[in-house]
Amino acid sequence: MARLNLIPQKREFFDLYNRAAENICAIAEALIELLDGFPVDADDRMRAVKDLEHEGDRLTHEVVDLLNRTFVTPFDRDDMYRLAGALDDVCDYVDEAAGKIVSFGVEEIREPARGQADVIRRAAVKLAEAVRGLEGFHESRRVLIELRELEDEGDRLVHEGVTSLFAGDVDPLVVIRWKDIHESLEEAVDTCENAADVLEAILVKNR
Repeated sequence: MARLNLIPQKREFFDLYNRAAENICAIAEALIELLDGFPVDADDRMRAVKDLEHEGDRLTHEVVDLLNRTFVTPFDRDDMYRLAGALDDVCDYVDEAAGKIVSFGVEEIREPARGQADVIRRAAVKLAEAVRGLEGFHESRRVLIELRELEDEGDRLVHEGVTSLFAGDVDPLVVIRWKDIHESLEEAVDTCENAADVLEAILVKNR
């Protein structure tokens, strides 16, 4: 039977959240490498993405396990669960998008997809910066605003990418595959914004 820890484990919680955010940066970089080198070593690069997705799952499990063993938490327990899940979701959607690129029989990477991957990478960096400010509940409004601006850029790119699919004489199967890939990449951007929303709610509650 697990023992409850009555002493706040503040440092350990914040360390886990920072590691989860750094893992998001790493999986975003792995996605960039997959797209830049595609189709060379695609399976190996996909394996690197998958390993980082598993690391995200592991870190989420560590947060949940620590929460279940800790009586006094550094901030609202439900918010801590939500933040762990929101960070994990980013890895899940990056992994999903990468998996579709490798398994859908894609022959070359479309430029809008490269742009979306770059947005994911930049959003991951901003998200990690905001998470680092969580300990002490430092003001992160500027970073969170920049994250939302990146989400707007992601929306524009997915719109351009999907629109261009229907602009020429493109194989219908290619249209279907790439529309799905563009939308998965956009989901990854959206999950970064969702994590930013969770962070903002935490900061507002703890000012």
